[in-house]
Amino acid sequence: MKKAILGTKVGMTQMFREDGTMIPVTVILAGPCPVVQKKTSEHDGYEAVQVAFKPIREKLCTKPMLGHFKKAGLGAYRYTREFKLDDTAAYEVGQVIKADAFQTGDMVDVTGTSKGKGFQGNIKRWNQSRGRKTHGSHSYRVAGSMGACTYPGEVFKTKHLPGHMGHERITVQNLEVVRVDADRNLLLVRGAIPGAKGGLVMVRETVK
Repeated sequence: MKKAILGTKVGMTQMFREDGTMIPVTVILAGPCPVVQKKTSEHDGYEAVQVAFKPIREKLCTKPMLGHFKKAGLGAYRYTREFKLDDTAAYEVGQVIKADAFQTGDMVDVTGTSKGKGFQGNIKRWNQSRGRKTHGSHSYRVAGSMGACTYPGEVFKTKHLPGHMGHERITVQNLEVVRVDADRNLLLVRGAIPGAKGGLVMVRETVK
């Protein structure tokens, strides 16, 4: 991986190519992301770059993190993430990564947290079918059969049951960067990305 950046999901819109083809795009507010720390093999056992995103007031930051930021000569930030880049040595603490690190036509992987749906039943969570509404049956949207009868006499751990749905880390791979607006730190990628508007996303060079 050669380049990566943090951002927030702005929303979706559409664009038209030169041939008139309409494509759906997601707008991402990417960066600016200052480098907070460089992890080295000698000191940390691996090489990575830690970056920050979204400035906040100092009173909203914990004292340990505030000291961590001040050590790098920065103010308080809401998010910090690490990226294992191929050219980690080329980055310096305090250096700012902006949206212009990407170019039109680049293929990226976008990671975010999906929308939380709360506690949901089998039909919505696993797309199962409802029971028949005939002959006095009242088994409409319940889980139904739990498994075999005598043998093996248990419910397997992989059984699809009601439970918490959504709010999971999801990565969408091989999205095309359609446009880069360096002045406003915007990336327009083709297709949808996980999460709600304003949610944190990680944009990285694709691994496939």
